[in-house]
Amino acid sequence: MSRFLKEQYQSLEAYTPGEQPRDMQYIKLNTNESPYPPAPSVVEAMTGEQVELLRLYSDPTAKHLKERLAGLYGVEPENIFVSNGSDEVLNFAFMAFGGNGAAFPDISYGFYEVYADLYGIQAEKILLEADFSIDYRKYCGKNKMVVIANPNAPTGMTIPVSQIEEILKTNPNSLVLIDEAYVDFGGESCLPLIARYDNLLMTRTFSKSRCLAGGRLGYAFANPAIIADLEKIKYSTNPYNINRLTLLLGEKTVDAESYYLEKCAEIQKTRAWTAEQLEGLGFTVLPSSANFLFAKTDKMDGGELYRKLKERGILVRHFTNPRICQFNRITIGTMEQMAVLVGTLKEVLYENV
Repeated sequence: MSRFLKEQYQSLEAYTPGEQPRDMQYIKLNTNESPYPPAPSVVEAMTGEQVELLRLYSDPTAKHLKERLAGLYGVEPENIFVSNGSDEVLNFAFMAFGGNGAAFPDISYGFYEVYADLYGIQAEKILLEADFSIDYRKYCGKNKMVVIANPNAPTGMTIPVSQIEEILKTNPNSLVLIDEAYVDFGGESCLPLIARYDNLLMTRTFSKSRCLAGGRLGYAFANPAIIADLEKIKYSTNPYNINRLTLLLGEKTVDAESYYLEKCAEIQKTRAWTAEQLEGLGFTVLPSSANFLFAKTDKMDGGELYRKLKERGILVRHFTNPRICQFNRITIGTMEQMAVLVGTLKEVLYENV
């Protein structure tokens, strides 16, 4: 740390991304990336001509992508904000709407706490229930920004849209941000509520279900006034926030919706098989509507299991938080990858038996 860093940032604990090691070839089940490539039409769009156009700035309005998203989801372009990954929406939301504080689960996406600290926002971390579910009643009438990932990460569990609506009703003067990064893997979207509640902001991403994690593309739905607020911050920081190629690939991705729905269905099928196999090995597996499972076993410490899998070329995500340190989050890969995981778990758990 240099002597020039502002005092308010000196104690900041930054978000820790998932490992991206290069020392060997791993089966990567640690960062919730898709195991499948983008649709063929998306790959074909990466032409030499498009690369040459990188000499020109990208469209700061993301007009064509917004129009495609609006058509797909049945909203107006004015209801959509396009971002450099959904993290940018979260960043701007905490900056713009967290003046009265923020409330979010104690076990959830780690960036929520980081953004609260970054902007000096008083954060209320509300404990998940003993079964790791969210009690929506604890978020009603908070009079501060409410942030909930649905499905939640790293648990994969959901709350019904009817409960989200109660949170919206009881916080009429505060923003309610619903992070739907994983909704396409079996969750229920609250998009229909956008037309009825002017305090709702929904975030989505191309990173998970749309096989474009490296493209860094996200978007949000809200009423036009909230979208205008986000646009004002974007134009005050980085108007060309999305590069030309990513915008193009995003458009082609929306056009290939049937391909991605098929891959989401495949991941859900593989998730069900993997959960059954893990439970057969004695694991406790939380119910998941995401592209990952959160699981633990009494046969081995969570950290030790993570390390033994890594030694054998399989990466999963381990967290040191005392409430969840016995769990590991396991991204759903291809059926072949998950079969290797299950076989390796049998070796690790029973090698000394």
